[in-house]
Amino acid sequence: MSAPVAVPAPATLGRVSDPTTYAQASKRLLRNSLLDGVHDLLTQRDWSKVTMTDVARQTGVSRQTVYNEFGSRHGLAQSYALRLVDEFTEVIGAAIDEVPGDLDAALTSGFERFFAAAALDPMIASLLSGEPNPDLHKLITTEAAPLIAAAKANLARIITRSWIGLPDVAADPLAGALARMALSYVAMPPEVPAPRVAENLAALFAPAIREAATTGSGLT
Repeated sequence: MSAPVAVPAPATLGRVSDPTTYAQASKRLLRNSLLDGVHDLLTQRDWSKVTMTDVARQTGVSRQTVYNEFGSRHGLAQSYALRLVDEFTEVIGAAIDEVPGDLDAALTSGFERFFAAAALDPMIASLLSGEPNPDLHKLITTEAAPLIAAAKANLARIITRSWIGLPDVAADPLAGALARMALSYVAMPPEVPAPRVAENLAALFAPAIREAATTGSGLT
């Protein structure tokens, strides 16, 4: 049986280097505070019952400030989902860094942590078991391109800059396949225990990565 999967606390996920200007730092702080407010509200109610006014009240800003930042409720949901992409890919990257040289173990741990993090997020819980939310379903189906692009870019960076060290030309198609696979599991979580699914996915992707490392080319 696999050991329990450790998932970093939300406050440690998805952080990047500090912006270079005060205006950028203030904007980042505001956006993250608003998205944190959404997260907190979603632990109390379904996404269908979260309004822009609720987010403003939760964060201590005006309703207009929320609209200025995200444009619409749909824009708010998309921004929340894009932050999740950063958080989830950071979890995967950390798992890979912890077992240098062992590709199968790194991928298995990365997939396990991804499943564990996704299972804990309240927005995903609303998507899967809450009231019908057509806007959330659009985010991962007909309007999924921004999420896939962000996940692909993050995963390609991990594959090229970690000890895996694939060239860009090989990492790009592999990252794209991983991004689309991950999104499919958000929409429909595994029906069998996550550790087993993680092992199966590692067995599927590890040979492709090894082949890419040998030939210098990725999936076609």
